[in-house]
Amino acid sequence: MQAKHLRLILGDQLNAMHSWFQQIDDDVIYVIAELHQEASYTKHHIKKITAFFAAMADFAQMLESKGHRVCYLTLDESSQYQDLPHLIKSLVTHHQCESFTFQRPDEYRLWSQLGNLPAQDGLTVYEADTEHFLLPFDQLPQHFQVATHVRMENFYRFMRKEFSILMEGSKPVGGAWNFDSNNRQTFKKADLKVIPKPLIFTNPAEAYLQRIKHHKIKTIGYESTNVDYPINRQQSLQLLDYFCQYQLPNFGNFQDAMTDASPYAWSLYHSRLSFSLNCKMLNPMEVIQSALTAYQASEGKITISQIEGFIRQILGWREYVRGMYWMNMPNYAQQNALSANRDLPTFFWNADTKMQCLKSAISQSLEHAYAHHIQRLMITGNFTLLAGIDPNQVDDWYLGIYIDAIEWVELPNTRSMALFADGGWIATKPYAASGNYVNKMSDYCKSCRYNVKQKLGEDACPLNSLYWNFIDQNYEQLASNHRMSFPIRNWDKLDPSQKIEIREKASVLLENLDNL
Repeated sequence: MQAKHLRLILGDQLNAMHSWFQQIDDDVIYVIAELHQEASYTKHHIKKITAFFAAMADFAQMLESKGHRVCYLTLDESSQYQDLPHLIKSLVTHHQCESFTFQRPDEYRLWSQLGNLPAQDGLTVYEADTEHFLLPFDQLPQHFQVATHVRMENFYRFMRKEFSILMEGSKPVGGAWNFDSNNRQTFKKADLKVIPKPLIFTNPAEAYLQRIKHHKIKTIGYESTNVDYPINRQQSLQLLDYFCQYQLPNFGNFQDAMTDASPYAWSLYHSRLSFSLNCKMLNPMEVIQSALTAYQASEGKITISQIEGFIRQILGWREYVRGMYWMNMPNYAQQNALSANRDLPTFFWNADTKMQCLKSAISQSLEHAYAHHIQRLMITGNFTLLAGIDPNQVDDWYLGIYIDAIEWVELPNTRSMALFADGGWIATKPYAASGNYVNKMSDYCKSCRYNVKQKLGEDACPLNSLYWNFIDQNYEQLASNHRMSFPIRNWDKLDPSQKIEIREKASVLLENLDNL
């Protein structure tokens, strides 16, 4: 059947509020497709793929119910096409289209693919905005420069002023721009008893699982016959409301805390809205406004440190990493400032390790396709930094295992924040830590086979010698960084014989990473 205009909707462009859908036009056909290339460009968590497929199918049904023409292709129908350009070319020919329009992809990989579509006679190609992010794409160069450190705090303050969020005139509400010092609490026994049960959904996944297996898509993680995450705007709004009511009142306090002592240890006070946001089922400003409304109506139950900590993640960090990503691609993905080259240990795929912190974070990731930001940065991320793991392998793991991982947000968090592989474009120092940090912010060490207090010996926490070995191995690069002056001085003070013992201990560990 003929259609003058073909419009592509990618799996992370499920924005029901987009201007495209404000009127019905029989000359327009929308294509939404489960694609082999998207399911297998890295090895994804099985729950990640089923969640995307379920959300895409629901979105297609919603558009059809409103009268839009939709071409929805499952893996069965799309398997005949070698890639996305091949699919588009075939559909344009089949429907005798005059134009093809795509929303600007968030991933450089897809933007390059769509921006270089082979010309077809009489076909006009347009690029549209996703109408999602707060900072317009063409304004990114005003705030970000190639291969240049950009301080997130400065960008965050600009965004607060630009959108008048938590502002009293030109001053921040509460007299400070952030309340980090208030947001580093750990769980006491009484706190553990009142952690809210997470809101999960029971969206059927069987059909998607069958197709994934039939087409031999390689995956990681543990499968489920249900998709626990929101797959449409209505469910996403339910999760947002739940967060504002039950989790936001303590979000800031415990946003960096970790525990093994709760059945809800995987969710805690985190919103888990990132999948809905990154697929554009929710708009970032409506998330911010919902949280602000809850804060203002709470009569003091939600304090400024709770709301500010949450808004900083959406208004500040999320917009910031997008800018850093786009200004530095494609070279961003090649950065390896610390020359890390070891292989990722096998326990990242099965959680079979005696290190309780890693066992907990990785088990949770394999089970839920989710871990909160401190687990990603200071548990799995810190370990891969200290162990000198190849950034390409670390990127692939993070990109595949987490339900919310799309390269624009994953790569800056992994390669910059966790691995310091860019040499300081984002972080002003490596986020390296010994076992002391893990012990301070979690209860993982209490049930660990290793002793967090020991640096040397058979029972010593591996993070301790690996930390000091990291300082030693990267001494020249770190010595000029004023934020690393304290650990550098402490390393310098150690007796030469102690340094030799630490190096030897670390060397044994690094040669046997799979057995930790």
